[in-house]
Amino acid sequence: MSTIGLIGAGHIGSQLARLAVQHGYKVVISNSRGPETLSGLIAELGDGATAATAEDAAKAGDIVVVTVPLKNVPDVPVAPLAGKTVIDTNNYYPERDGRIAGLDSAETTTAGLLQSHLPDSKVVKVFNHIFAADLTTANQPSGTPGRRALAVYGDDADARATVSALVDEFGFDTVDGGPLAESWRSERDQPAYVKPFDKDQLTAALAQGKRDING
Repeated sequence: MSTIGLIGAGHIGSQLARLAVQHGYKVVISNSRGPETLSGLIAELGDGATAATAEDAAKAGDIVVVTVPLKNVPDVPVAPLAGKTVIDTNNYYPERDGRIAGLDSAETTTAGLLQSHLPDSKVVKVFNHIFAADLTTANQPSGTPGRRALAVYGDDADARATVSALVDEFGFDTVDGGPLAESWRSERDQPAYVKPFDKDQLTAALAQGKRDING
């Protein structure tokens, strides 16, 4: 793996681009406003970064990160992501995204929505329960005592392992959360959400999660 594609260049997307470049990856970044609006970020990141359309970022990435408002998931290109591992960082904000019945009724998860949109991709949920700024300030080398941990979910075990290795490389321990159906445990307002927990603390917080029906 040498190239990470990013569909979305907001707070989380730009931080992940910084981490990727710092660790020697090429990044191809897109947003909804067009590649020309990313010139400042590309200049900061240097030669390892390229601005592109969402379609081209999807094609270019060995792994592709989808980090867009949940309401924009239907706009994510499908065909170029077939067979690829896709990282989902999204959270549900009804005030921004509108009400989504499947989430309000607890019939699916935010990652489940993306997986349904990308039936031939291997969606892995991570990076949604950490403040964007912490991605480049709270990361630490592997083996550091008390190192912050992030939960990783996915229905494909190999994809989950690949992404877990990337998270470790970027500076965080991981907790294997299992399939996407369990990813609600690290969603907004759960005990694990945006808390600076180490691996043991995160494991305990995930177990304490309760799924409320908000509809």
